[in-house]
Amino acid sequence: MLLELTLYIAYLLHVVLISISHVCAPPCYFLFNIDIDYCIAGVRVGRTVWHSKVGKTSLIMSLVSEEFPDDVPLRAEEITIPADVTPERVPTHIVDYSEAEQSDEQLYQEISKANVICIVYSVNNKKSIEKVTSHWIPLINDRTDKDSRVPLILVGNKSDLVEHSSMETILPIMNQYSDIETCVECSAKNLKNISELFYYAQKAVLHPTGPLYCPEEKEMKPSCIKSLTRIFKVSDLDNDGILNDKELNFFQRTCFNMPLAPQALEDVKNVVRKNIMDGVEDNGLTLKGFLFLHTLFIQRGRHETTWTVLRRFGYDDDLELHQEYLFPLLKIPADCTTELNHNAYLFLQSVFDKHDKDRDCALSPDEVKDLFKVFPYMPWGPDVNNTVCTNDQGWITYQGYLSQWTLTTYLDVQRCLEYLGYLGYSIICEQESQAAAITVTRNKRIDLQKKQTQRSVFRCNILGARGSGKTSFLQAFLGRNLLKQRKIREDHKSFYSINTTYVYGQEKYLLVRLCISLPVSCFLPEEDLACDVVCLVYDVNNPRSFEYCAKVYKQYFMDSKTPCMMIASKSDLHEARQHYSLTPLDFCRKNKLHPPQPWTCNTVDAPNKDLYTKLTTMAMYPGHFSKKYGPCPHVQLQTVVWHMAQADLKSSTFWLRASVGATVFAVLGFAMYRAILKQR
Repeated sequence: MLLELTLYIAYLLHVVLISISHVCAPPCYFLFNIDIDYCIAGVRVGRTVWHSKVGKTSLIMSLVSEEFPDDVPLRAEEITIPADVTPERVPTHIVDYSEAEQSDEQLYQEISKANVICIVYSVNNKKSIEKVTSHWIPLINDRTDKDSRVPLILVGNKSDLVEHSSMETILPIMNQYSDIETCVECSAKNLKNISELFYYAQKAVLHPTGPLYCPEEKEMKPSCIKSLTRIFKVSDLDNDGILNDKELNFFQRTCFNMPLAPQALEDVKNVVRKNIMDGVEDNGLTLKGFLFLHTLFIQRGRHETTWTVLRRFGYDDDLELHQEYLFPLLKIPADCTTELNHNAYLFLQSVFDKHDKDRDCALSPDEVKDLFKVFPYMPWGPDVNNTVCTNDQGWITYQGYLSQWTLTTYLDVQRCLEYLGYLGYSIICEQESQAAAITVTRNKRIDLQKKQTQRSVFRCNILGARGSGKTSFLQAFLGRNLLKQRKIREDHKSFYSINTTYVYGQEKYLLVRLCISLPVSCFLPEEDLACDVVCLVYDVNNPRSFEYCAKVYKQYFMDSKTPCMMIASKSDLHEARQHYSLTPLDFCRKNKLHPPQPWTCNTVDAPNKDLYTKLTTMAMYPGHFSKKYGPCPHVQLQTVVWHMAQADLKSSTFWLRASVGATVFAVLGFAMYRAILKQR
């Protein structure tokens, strides 16, 4: 009996049932309250009895006992249904209410906590029907907020006592009050429609009409249209504005775990063709047709279909994307970084191809806008075009597009998860969440111990005095010479640049960050020190420029394990004598650093990128670029190659030695044999 009860009410339900007694009798009500994670926790069922004649308490008793009670108590004992016996794992509490024992204020409090209110009247009593509009609906509206009215369900009990229906009287009331979801006629005596009553109450909570549809206008609300439009665009995998049969079947499997049969698919499209123009094009469903279908579902009382779609794509009851959907749990230990994995790059590649309509391997401003139409805001500003590679028109290239996603993942992985959520990564890739797109690297201390890393993204911080050429070095990484850099607007400049480099045939990302020049007396912020390699830039033409780099190195990096490189910027200009106790070359020798690397971006073509490859190499093998290996870059690079060779040959060392030993013994044996023959 208890299990049967749970089939009726143990879903997502917070119900109030209000009974309308005889016109002279005091009003009665009862309330269901169900604990659930995305509805109001706790449902109570209360009741007031005096001369109640509508059968409200009988409904409760019939529901619980599955038979009509011979004796109906004034107030039923509290009924608790544990979560472990309910299909939805939801605990349910049913509490009877008695006006003789409780106050009206307690009644009002229960009404204010309800998710759905069922007003019960007697079908054989016209005065109880009249009291629906004269008393109960005004009372409920006075006790609930105008902007968050609870749905109402009219329940006509005692249908076994009459042969006619009360629907002709009720329909005008339903048309007058948009809060009324539906009307159910039932009988507590013969158990008629008792399960339907609680089904509709559950449906009003799980699948409310209010957020989706405006009955006065007879059309979907703007927020619903906006949400469904995003769902359409995410499901339109080739971005042609039409859901073809393959896309429709993928959508169907995603939302309802089963494909549509070919004939069912044609039937759906035929319904759209008959009712709306431009709903079907090229034998596929357009956005207009997609929205029409959902309007039709809602108008025919099947709004649970629309809600199933919305919730599958991450929406809550207010048609906002769930925070749990946008920001899934991702644990990142200290000293670890975050990167996109291979599957994530494949997904992002498909998104790029989907919106690169002219197939020029770059996204025009209009194509970028189209890509981000599924976002509630534009995530990329004009600074992005000066953070990643662009073509001659200033449009973000394919490589620049992937680089920006890599940058976002490294610097702000939560923002990356949010962005992937808007694009529907978990749905299209059939993953549990966007967290499946992220790789958390191992601790950097382990990399230092092993003197190599498995990471693909490395961070280089640029430090130097004001005017030393740091910004130019940042932009030169994107292939921009001094002439192109001068065209960048001040408000469009970026503190980052990111691009790919190749180290021993492996593609890696180097993220270069521009650090603000602070006085040496000030402490550098932690983010200026947290990096894989440091680039100290000084102006060869400014005699006071190197001093800043020397002092910063001695104060922060002399005793650290972070590799450092000294950049002699503006090497095309006259080299001035630096006002420091040591020349830059002597300073580097003393501290066992690379010699200062000459560099300039005052070139006709794109600046040389060899320095960025060297920086990436130093970041990849931090242990090999410590001071014990001396100042010569070629010695260090040879050391790196030697270590790599040792790692590759380690597994075959035994067999190599064995082969050499066998050869030596064979040669010696043959020589001894010939010597013995000669003696004879």
